[in-house]
Amino acid sequence: MEFENDLGKPWKYQDGDFTVVRSSIWSPPGCHPVGCQVKLYVDKDGRLDHVEGDENDPITHGRLCPRCIALKDYVYNPSRVVYPMKRAREDRGKDAWERISWDEAIDLVVSKWRELTAQYGRETFSVFVGTGRDGMLQQDYILSVFKTPNLACGLSGFACYQPTMMTATMTIGALYPEMDFAAGLEGGYDDPQYVTPQMIVVWGKAPLQCNDAGMFGHSVIDLMQRGAHIISVDPRVTWLSTRADIQLRLRPGTDAAMAMAWANIIISEDLYDHEFVEKWCYGFDEFAERVKTMSPERAAEICGVNAEDIYAAARSYAAAKPASILVGLALDQSKNGMQANQCIMACMALTGNLDAPGGNVVADLSAPEDLVTGMSEESAAHNTDTRAFVTAGWYSMSEELRNKCIGMEEYPTFCNQVTITHADTLLKTLETDEPYPIRMGWIQSTNLIAPTCSAETKRWYEAMKRSLDFCFGTDCFITPTIQALCEVFLPLSTGPEHESVNRTHYGAASMTTGINNKAITVGEAKSDLEIITMFADAIGGDAKSVYEGPIDYLEKNRLEGRHSFDEIKKVVKFKRKVYYRKCETGRLRPDGQPGFLTPTGRVELWSSQFAQANMDPLPYYEEPALSPTAHPEIAEKYPFVLTTGARTYAFFHSEHRQIPRLRELNPNPIVEINPKDAAEIGIADGQWVELFNDYGTARFKAKVTPVVRAGVAMAQHGWWFPEQDGEEPNLFGVWQSSVDDLVPTGHNNPMGLAAPYKCTCCGIRPLGENLDVDMNLVWEKFGKLV
Repeated sequence: MEFENDLGKPWKYQDGDFTVVRSSIWSPPGCHPVGCQVKLYVDKDGRLDHVEGDENDPITHGRLCPRCIALKDYVYNPSRVVYPMKRAREDRGKDAWERISWDEAIDLVVSKWRELTAQYGRETFSVFVGTGRDGMLQQDYILSVFKTPNLACGLSGFACYQPTMMTATMTIGALYPEMDFAAGLEGGYDDPQYVTPQMIVVWGKAPLQCNDAGMFGHSVIDLMQRGAHIISVDPRVTWLSTRADIQLRLRPGTDAAMAMAWANIIISEDLYDHEFVEKWCYGFDEFAERVKTMSPERAAEICGVNAEDIYAAARSYAAAKPASILVGLALDQSKNGMQANQCIMACMALTGNLDAPGGNVVADLSAPEDLVTGMSEESAAHNTDTRAFVTAGWYSMSEELRNKCIGMEEYPTFCNQVTITHADTLLKTLETDEPYPIRMGWIQSTNLIAPTCSAETKRWYEAMKRSLDFCFGTDCFITPTIQALCEVFLPLSTGPEHESVNRTHYGAASMTTGINNKAITVGEAKSDLEIITMFADAIGGDAKSVYEGPIDYLEKNRLEGRHSFDEIKKVVKFKRKVYYRKCETGRLRPDGQPGFLTPTGRVELWSSQFAQANMDPLPYYEEPALSPTAHPEIAEKYPFVLTTGARTYAFFHSEHRQIPRLRELNPNPIVEINPKDAAEIGIADGQWVELFNDYGTARFKAKVTPVVRAGVAMAQHGWWFPEQDGEEPNLFGVWQSSVDDLVPTGHNNPMGLAAPYKCTCCGIRPLGENLDVDMNLVWEKFGKLV
């Protein structure tokens, strides 16, 4: 590889009075892990002056979202904390923080860790992980250093990315079949190997608002300009769906019925690729019989769309050569979502669009840069699919310790494959001390009690207050979660303040690799990897031997196998060659044999791994448990389907509420309601309303709009109000619009995955008060940068 950039600019150069540092940013400002390339303009005093898009980026060509452009406002925000802090346990919830040194902070944490693990065992320490500020998965080294089986994510059913990835692993033997947007080809869209898709199906995804998982969302528009047509499968009308040939505005939570009907049409009308199916698919006859039970007419009734549109969409997708499907997070957030994904991935295979130019591509497992590096022999033996989330740290622990992972007894496949605790089971443990107590926590870049991930949020808040004798947090800001629960705060650096690596799709279907180059220093903030280094040094022994520092981490994960980090950083971002039809050449299997990395060596339409995990090996439709449509007793009390989690241009989950320029775009928490429903309830556009069900309440400003279906309430997530009082009981107003308080736990599939974040139920009642945010106050508190 020649490390040269397209336009010949070095990674660091002078432009008048500014030093310009070119970098591939991970998070903030979010969108992990796409790695948008930026030019960071640093003045003579070493301060970030402004940010521009980098025209050298081989994918974005300099296009940026508002969050990147406002990065300076994030870095120098007056509410940001850039020094270690501590307070007494009895002062939890109070603004009683005092500045301390890094040495004191590390000593406090490690001494408490020694004390509590000596009393209760290593498993008493739970690390609640979130976005992180590094582009690679530092969780590996957290496990290696602290040797706890209880890495945790508060997201019920890990209903983000994991259900889709697990479905892909257990049916096609690869992690993530991404839309082919020529990201790994030297010539991009003009590369002779590339074929523009004739049809792009956007299924439950908002690619323009958030470049989710690494797929550059605006590439869809690029391909539309080259002739690609759009099919939209989404309850909501989006910018892309208004340009679609066909809109399928299905009822939330019914995707599996829709996907089964598509597969039924493709098979029954003989629209499938016979050669690919005969050579590379397993269980076709059984699969065909199962999907035959879902006629388009039945699916139309279930989904609330016209049967003619289902026929037209499936036929159009099958006829387009090639065609691609963009699968979104919406499918992960339904108990039946893995079955929907099973059918969608089957459609990719049935039509010959799997791993074909212009179709859906998967990771090349035979290439060194696509392997999970640093993996022990035991780890490799257990995980020949080289899943990105399976880590060497998990297998650095004894089997006895791994078996103590909370949820292992109920969901062994989940815990062993995802290498993380099961959220709903962990919540019960925090409430009951069964099977053992969790007495120490690390809030690692997650705003857990804000409505950003955890279901039944107040239960988590009360349970963690009850159970944790000591807790510390790492973040850029004092969030409601840290204010409520922590005794020690460790400040994280933002992207411009440290070096790291970002790979799209966490390596699951990587097409580019980006280097986050350091440009500035702010206070004493440190990266996730630097903090882990300090813990390893303080603990010593085995912990120190597994980790020698952040650059050592990057060196061990040399992404091209033979080049040092110092060499790679100069190019900022480079493409990682994509090969097609890898099942024919042995590039999908570590043994180099043709086929897919499944037990049968084929795409398993009848999934032997589902069967092994005590799940139905064939797809089926299951009505959402809390569906007002199917359950009259629910409809009488709570007639609306509540869906949440849609991305916005202004925010990434619960981040950015203290950035005035972004907050101006979306000052208040919004719930979208159809005009027909608003008229029946007596709600005016802009009026505040309360959503409610058996689990909780939340207040939002109503946006009356036909973009949502009648009978659906689409509420924003992640809301807290940094301008409000931060002390308990208010905690920056975190409970006012906590939509996740209305999402129940305990509705995962038999494998423990997925949850009803997009298909629960609620009622809506108008409020007489005006809760509009005073943007003057937001500007007054956060507009003057430090």
